[in-house]
Amino acid sequence: MKLLLRTISIGRWRLPLPVFVWFLLAMLAAIAEISRGQEAINNYYIFKGVFEHTLAQKNLYLLYPGEYVDSNHYGPVFSILIAPFALLPDFLGCFVWCVLNAWVLFYAIRQLQLTDQQQQLLLLIGLVEMMTAIHNVQFNPMLTGWILLSYVLVEKEKDGWATLFIVAGFLVKLYGIVGLAFFLFSKHKIRFILSFLGWLLVLFCLPMLLSSPAFVIQSYQDWLHSLVEKNAKNINALGENLMQDISVMGMIRRIGKISHLKNYMVLAPAALLYALPLLRFSQYKHAAFRSTYACLLLIGAVIFSSSAESSTFVLAVTGIGWWYLLQEEPKRQWMHALLFFVLILTSLSATDLFPPYVRREIILPYSLKALPCFTAWCVIVFQLLRKDFAVPAVKPGN
Repeated sequence: MKLLLRTISIGRWRLPLPVFVWFLLAMLAAIAEISRGQEAINNYYIFKGVFEHTLAQKNLYLLYPGEYVDSNHYGPVFSILIAPFALLPDFLGCFVWCVLNAWVLFYAIRQLQLTDQQQQLLLLIGLVEMMTAIHNVQFNPMLTGWILLSYVLVEKEKDGWATLFIVAGFLVKLYGIVGLAFFLFSKHKIRFILSFLGWLLVLFCLPMLLSSPAFVIQSYQDWLHSLVEKNAKNINALGENLMQDISVMGMIRRIGKISHLKNYMVLAPAALLYALPLLRFSQYKHAAFRSTYACLLLIGAVIFSSSAESSTFVLAVTGIGWWYLLQEEPKRQWMHALLFFVLILTSLSATDLFPPYVRREIILPYSLKALPCFTAWCVIVFQLLRKDFAVPAVKPGN
């Protein structure tokens, strides 16, 4: 462990090894994809297209085969976020986008109430998932960082800034809306509500600076239709679209060949299990309870989404890593085993380090990448329902 967390020198700079490796691998992943040409960074061209099509007031959710493969599924406000990168040469814009994603998640992890060593361990736990997202030129590391920051800012009683990240995450990719649960932990609920509504209005209207009110309003309607269509394509028990629906519902549909399974049949009991811990009002005052609930939200945002794909799991694994580091010392053996299960079957199963046959014939067809995360989610629900978070952590030797 000391070897993994040692400090290295780069000229006058001294960096913890996990930090150095985090950014080095993020940059190498970006360079590797850019060097492979346009097809490898297709997602970046989709993102760039959101900006260009907003300027031209062209439908953001149609297919544009002359520009990229697939279609956009991000909200209109994404045109503002991607604008600075879209104005750069493609290779540079893509590279900076990837590195910024890695930096936002890194920065957010550094804001968590963990020791310096724990923060470095969390970087190592999430490293493979961060790289998976970067290889796919995805937005998910930044989104994970936004959710973490929204929690941290509520804890710091900076609800105005916290709600900015919640609204931005929601209007870009919906997942960010899980941060609304932090309202329950806020000490300034009126400020939270007003700032949330204020940011919702501002960010809803912001793309109008690039286009027009009529276009933006129509775009939000088009976005809704595109998400409904995407969900219908994702929930395919026959496994024709193996890269999507890597979720609890996907596992049930694909393992049981239950094509008629509707999402709500899983989401309804999951929602109940989300709600029950929130009835333990006496636990709200304990930071460990609030943090653990935030971990649950990060995991659930992925495993209960039919749009979940491999690169989305940076949210879930970050949540699991954070939960693991919150556990009292000495940690029990089953906690180590659960983390190992997540790192092997969730993180490494998407890499070339995993046997290709197993990945192709077992993991993908049955959405098993979600299984360890669902196991962790169940464990965390049980803790939130049963554990007394007022009990101080047990230190080694006590």
